[in-house]
Amino acid sequence: MCLAVPGKVLEIEERDGTRMAVVDFGGVVKDVCLEYLPDLAVGEYAIVHVGFALQRLDEESALRTLELFAEIGALQEEFGDPWALAAETAGGEEER
Repeated sequence: MCLAVPGKVLEIEERDGTRMAVVDFGGVVKDVCLEYLPDLAVGEYAIVHVGFALQRLDEESALRTLELFAEIGALQEEFGDPWALAAETAGGEEER
């Protein structure tokens, strides 16, 4: 699954001519491209999909969405360790 996840901008910098941010997704921190939202500022929230900030979001909506994603396990699925998830899945299958 590939979600568009809300995150809070912690830092902004330019890297090789591209505006980039460090974004917090409920405890998971990732680098995000801000080229589609050039006026996004530190402390603001945005919906991010495949590493690109796509739309500004108010804090209340962002936090509510992150809480719901956490409840259904979507954040673990989106940001979890793929090797650990694969091992869990393999461990739950019966051997033939």
